[in-house]
Amino acid sequence: MESLLVLTLLSSLWAFLAGSACCQRPAVVNIGAVFTFDSIIGRAAKVAMEAAVSDVNADPSILNGTKLNLVMADTHCNVLVGSIGAFQVLEKDVVAIVGPQSSVVAHMVLQIANNLQVPLISYAATDPTLSALQFPFFLRTTQSDAYQMTAMADLIDFYEWKEVIMIFVDDDYGRNGISTLTDELDKRMFKISYKIPLPSHFNLSEITAILNKSKLLGPRVYVVHVNPDPRLSIFKIAHQLDMMTSDYVWLATDWLSTTLDSVRLVQQTSINILQGVVVLRQHIPESSQKTTLWSRLRKMLPEDSRNSSLNVYALSAYDTIQVVARAIDKFLNEGRSITFSLKNKFHDLNTSRMPWGKLKIFDDGALLLSILLQANFTGLSGHIEFNSDRNIVTRGYEVINIDQTGLRSVGYWSNVTGFTIQSPETLKQKQISYSHLNQTLGNVTWPGGKTEKPRGWVLADNERPLIIGVPHRVSFVEFVTAVNGSHKNIEGYCIDLFNEARKLVPYDVPYRLIPFGNGYSNPSYDDLVKNVANGIFDAAVGDIAIVTNRTRIVDFSQPFASTGLVIVAPIKNSKSNAWVFLKPFTVEMWCVTSASFFMIGAVIWLLEHRVNDDFRGPPKRQLMTVILFSFSTLFKTNQEATVSPLGRMVMVVWLFLLMVITSSYTASLTSILTVQQLSSPIKGLDDLITNEQPIGYQVGSFAYSYLTESLYVPRSRLVSLGSPEEYEAALLKGPFRKGGVAAIVDELPYMELFLSGRNDFGMIGQPFTKSGWGFAFQRGSPLAVDMSTAILKLSENGKLQKIHEKWFCRMGCPAERRRKSEPIQLHLVSFWGLYLLCGAFSLVALFIFLLRIVRQFARYIRQQKESSQAELVSSNSNSSWTQVIYKFIDFVDEKEEAIKRLFRKHDTQNQANR
Repeated sequence: MESLLVLTLLSSLWAFLAGSACCQRPAVVNIGAVFTFDSIIGRAAKVAMEAAVSDVNADPSILNGTKLNLVMADTHCNVLVGSIGAFQVLEKDVVAIVGPQSSVVAHMVLQIANNLQVPLISYAATDPTLSALQFPFFLRTTQSDAYQMTAMADLIDFYEWKEVIMIFVDDDYGRNGISTLTDELDKRMFKISYKIPLPSHFNLSEITAILNKSKLLGPRVYVVHVNPDPRLSIFKIAHQLDMMTSDYVWLATDWLSTTLDSVRLVQQTSINILQGVVVLRQHIPESSQKTTLWSRLRKMLPEDSRNSSLNVYALSAYDTIQVVARAIDKFLNEGRSITFSLKNKFHDLNTSRMPWGKLKIFDDGALLLSILLQANFTGLSGHIEFNSDRNIVTRGYEVINIDQTGLRSVGYWSNVTGFTIQSPETLKQKQISYSHLNQTLGNVTWPGGKTEKPRGWVLADNERPLIIGVPHRVSFVEFVTAVNGSHKNIEGYCIDLFNEARKLVPYDVPYRLIPFGNGYSNPSYDDLVKNVANGIFDAAVGDIAIVTNRTRIVDFSQPFASTGLVIVAPIKNSKSNAWVFLKPFTVEMWCVTSASFFMIGAVIWLLEHRVNDDFRGPPKRQLMTVILFSFSTLFKTNQEATVSPLGRMVMVVWLFLLMVITSSYTASLTSILTVQQLSSPIKGLDDLITNEQPIGYQVGSFAYSYLTESLYVPRSRLVSLGSPEEYEAALLKGPFRKGGVAAIVDELPYMELFLSGRNDFGMIGQPFTKSGWGFAFQRGSPLAVDMSTAILKLSENGKLQKIHEKWFCRMGCPAERRRKSEPIQLHLVSFWGLYLLCGAFSLVALFIFLLRIVRQFARYIRQQKESSQAELVSSNSNSSWTQVIYKFIDFVDEKEEAIKRLFRKHDTQNQANR
């Protein structure tokens, strides 16, 4: 029993001692630093990290009782040396690595850190591809180039430069940065037109050759993304090559601001070289702590580096040490111990030359990483907090302009507000809300000392003029042609228009016109446009139709002439026709009008026969009266006057109808007699397609492809024609002779010029395509937009019409001679309301008349029955009804006055009998 009690006490004591040993804070914690000592960033970062370690060890609130030890290794900006340095640091049981500053070295070192589960925190590696997804143990306390390239793309967009030239160092840092910028520019419909990669260690002759070559390009906006260079080699050579003038724009990423910030006193020579450059700089809020720190750091620098100054990466390096120290402190405060394990992939690779077996896995590296990600405090470089990508939350960028006075801030950028002239912390303090819609920057002094925004591109200069292709036409030369095939003597409507438009472009455009074609037949306009797309020509000027397949490969200017495909065929004049007076009315209209004359004559006769002596007499006379009465009203020669109220009512409506009909007939007949009516066997496009007859087209025109590809006309039916004379000969031969055609399909301006002075041919119908002529330019050419604006100005000030009259109105402008689809005729549908009104009045009048007659006849029959002289009615009902009908007809034929006398007489007799 006693032995068991002793064993229990010993076990408890052992557990207590073991736990105390486990939870005891270590005396020293090692962290590594892998970077290039002798570099602009490295020199400042080294003293900054040493100062940070000193401050941490002197601060009892951080790592109280534990000393932070910094183990440094020089990478010499080399991947292999950097990897060896990382191994040397990791052998010291470091719990985190600060650095490396180079993105190239970071890719390799991160592979090692990930395998050993050691968090790696970089203060200078800005490569956007260093992502948390690929490298889970990677963090950075500097801003990723993903933000910087977004800021650069916004800057290019702010000044509306469509194309830029990119100069970059050809490594992971440069290539990945340029790739990000390309994506951002694509979102804004801009592009990098030319990329200039530089080796990591370039020489002056290489830069000179590359920049000289770039002078031949159109864009003049350069974006420079290289490593910090204290010699400013690129700008010195650009200055020697006269590339720092007012025609150029130079933009630089933060490598240049870092370089200039790292030199305490910038020489005036460097300022002169860099005048007009706009550069981005990571925004660091001003603070007294930052000023105090730099005073300390200057004293820590070597003697030969005392002229150096503070840059943002030094502050980030200082804050990185603070982040790591605070995370280790929290890690230890949670009772965790720092332990390493030899179970790793390198253990079995131990050799005498490379001690791989000494590399250990940090057992709680993932836990320390999670604590690091929880960082949330304000350091000297600004607020320290990591986002979901394990990058520092962006603090934005400052836009710096270099002028004669030195570096001058012109604004700030953040991914929330865009460009503003107030710093982000000022906006936050004043609670001012900005949006991307109200972006603004201060005045910028551009290269050459000008304050006006440079155009950013040069289309051509005297050394390399714009090469413009011109169709060498052999027919319709009024539009454009090369006289004797010489590029010095090219004239025509299109050339005059181009020259006038060029005068309205706000810059000089040196150019050279090159004839395109063999001079024996009209060239293919599709081939001309393809040569522009392929870069053989910079542009094409001429009568070039803007059609779909061409707009896919080049940019066109605003159309300067409206056009479309039309049909031209032989015609004959049908104006001198003996029966032309019948054309104003359709057959239906003539039939209804003629019938109405007879109907009105019959109605008026019925209404007037009993009361008007003019409508009585022998049957032959009454028949003629019915036939001629309505026609006589047409010429106002009728001798018969209406007496009855019903007859007069019908006549009023009839005369109104007659007035409308006659005036409309007169107007239509006048139009037919004064306007030439043309007739042709081809009535329109459908007839042309279905009649299987030959169709002519102009050589080189897009009419051929349209007829075959869109209208599916067999190629065997198409006959190529090269000149107006060939047009005329083919049309005169007709479709049934060899070489003849039934019609020609070509563009409207050509056909108007062809028909000028030719009366045997005419246009059939309307243009069946809608298009226009424009000048062709390479895709993205700024001249396309400026020429479009110039063409609109020419149209507004009337010069466009004057140029047209100069070339096509010497003998009178070509008249538009288009055949109407059908004669101008009046249809019944236009007058059916009037006829309906007249018929309705006539029927109402007849109904009232018949009702009155029936009443009188019934009274007459009653009187006959009451009369003692009435004859007995036969017992045969059919005979009785026949007699009644005959009596009714005789009654109607009687004069109204006679019937009234008979009624009065009967009434008198009845009174006498009473």
